[in-house]
Amino acid sequence: MSIDAKLVAQLRAQTGAGMMDAKKALESTGGDLEKASEELRTKGIAKAAKKAGRETSEGRVHAYIHSNGKLGALIEMLCETDFVARNETFISFCNDIAMHVSAEDPSYLKREDVPKDMVEKEMQLFRDEMKHENKPEEVIGKIIEGKMNKWYGEIVLMEQKYIKDDSKTIDVYLKEQIVALGENMHIRGFTRFNI
Repeated sequence: MSIDAKLVAQLRAQTGAGMMDAKKALESTGGDLEKASEELRTKGIAKAAKKAGRETSEGRVHAYIHSNGKLGALIEMLCETDFVARNETFISFCNDIAMHVSAEDPSYLKREDVPKDMVEKEMQLFRDEMKHENKPEEVIGKIIEGKMNKWYGEIVLMEQKYIKDDSKTIDVYLKEQIVALGENMHIRGFTRFNI
């Protein structure tokens, strides 16, 4: 199947993938832009996972202050090299994350950071809520798991929906940037300020 160059260019603009990767994805999906985009995202996440073990000893502290001057955030973003830490794409990514923190007010960076007693309390609330439901235990278990995942998605930065594109989480957005910049990166911490 012959793939139109305009379609390849559109997929590249949409995903940030290289020309050959975009063309191969379109060929393997029969020219379906949406499926090709999903395939590239899956491959990108796999590429990002390969870089995960690499040391991140460089980076930047980045500040975002909202236009009203009453809301802002500081984030600490780590990468492998000083070259990437000074890269415009990296700086823009840092700004996006700091803006997201300002807007969405996450309480924790990762799921593991949420105190166990808080998790148990929330889970107990959901169990109590489901007590009077006449449903099998395994169905109730799945409902509680879904409610817990939704709750984590509200309070944990890495699991929140990205404010500029709610089709992906912050974790997925980070992995896309790892692939785009070719280096391991991670968010080490954040602080939000509000008057």
